[in-house]
Amino acid sequence: MKILLVSDEENPYLWDYFQPEKFKNIDLIISCGDLKAEYLSFLVTMIKAPLFYVPGNHDTRYISNPPEGCECIDGKLVNYKGLRILGLGGSHRYSFAEYQYNEKEMKKRIFKLKPKLWFNKGFDILVSHAPAFGIGDDTDNCHRGFKCFIELMDKYSPRYFFHGHVHLNYGMKPRFNEYKNTKIINAFQYYIVEL
Repeated sequence: MKILLVSDEENPYLWDYFQPEKFKNIDLIISCGDLKAEYLSFLVTMIKAPLFYVPGNHDTRYISNPPEGCECIDGKLVNYKGLRILGLGGSHRYSFAEYQYNEKEMKKRIFKLKPKLWFNKGFDILVSHAPAFGIGDDTDNCHRGFKCFIELMDKYSPRYFFHGHVHLNYGMKPRFNEYKNTKIINAFQYYIVEL
């Protein structure tokens, strides 16, 4: 299965200079947040694949104007062609806007999902906006990762963790990381992963 990951910055290669033949084999699109609703609607129209998304800390406009033709998986566990995908959008709280959480609030969101996680015997992919603490995150309060994401990976050992939020041009952060059995990919702009 080929998954197109997008996050944080609209890429002209995908929007202004879109070439359909380059994306004809994409099976699923996943947005890790902070992208214009129009951009996501464009992608799901031009690429004949479903688009799942979680909101980023700058996506408050999604409340009144969500991306058309796309499915929000924030706070949900969805099954797509046998892949169990867990969505947790938002970032660390640094103001009073929507989609911002402190560590305790994010833990509470995860706790509410425990019955579904138990029933589905875990999950294969974690999709978030923010990274995990100490793995591809930054030191400022806004871009610091969540410790409870480490706990999730410890307990369920997902195959993949896709996130955004920390732009790759912020101090030359790596696109790829690993934590135990989990491959971590920063989806900044776009990346195609084949499972």
